[in-house]
Amino acid sequence: MVTASHVFKTNYIPIPTHRVRKQKENHNHKEAKREREIRKMSWQTYVDEHLMCDIDGTGHHLTAAAIIGLDGSVWAQSTSFPQIKPDEINGILKDFDEPGYLAPTGLHLAGAKYMVIQGEPGAVIRGKKGSGGITIKKTGQALVFGLYEEPVTPGQCNMVVERLGDYLVDQEYPHRILVTASNAIPNAYLNRERALLIEYSTYNG
Repeated sequence: MVTASHVFKTNYIPIPTHRVRKQKENHNHKEAKREREIRKMSWQTYVDEHLMCDIDGTGHHLTAAAIIGLDGSVWAQSTSFPQIKPDEINGILKDFDEPGYLAPTGLHLAGAKYMVIQGEPGAVIRGKKGSGGITIKKTGQALVFGLYEEPVTPGQCNMVVERLGDYLVDQEYPHRILVTASNAIPNAYLNRERALLIEYSTYNG
């Protein structure tokens, strides 16, 4: 006589453990890949809409911009951003840790040399090269870069870069920013940075 238990036993085919593990690994890999893609798209939005933006309706823009992790990985960049070298990133990070470190040698970016000018120790590095320059804002996990040429002024570049940098610093965890739909910066940051621009312009005569 064929019993129910016999039918169950003969029809039951267990899934090998290694197959279950493999399926789980594939799922985790797909999820991680998707998260990286979302992260990249989100950071690229910050570069495109908040760094390479029209500066206060003037029709002027930065020449290049990027957000680079403290480990040197590029999170997002404009198409015109130069290819930065590992030793150049290390020098920039060293100056944030030891303000004045780059003063004797200058700041180098893709081989181009910038004279380091007054910044904010540990928070902002500013450089000048001919009619243009660079502003770098350090956040908890990344560096925000902005490069400019005339007619964009140093103050305008500072405003754009530091506005985004301050916003990122004020967020406790980066992933809280990444999931926002519009990646919009609150007006409080816009107004505060415009005030800083006026103060900077007045200070520099």
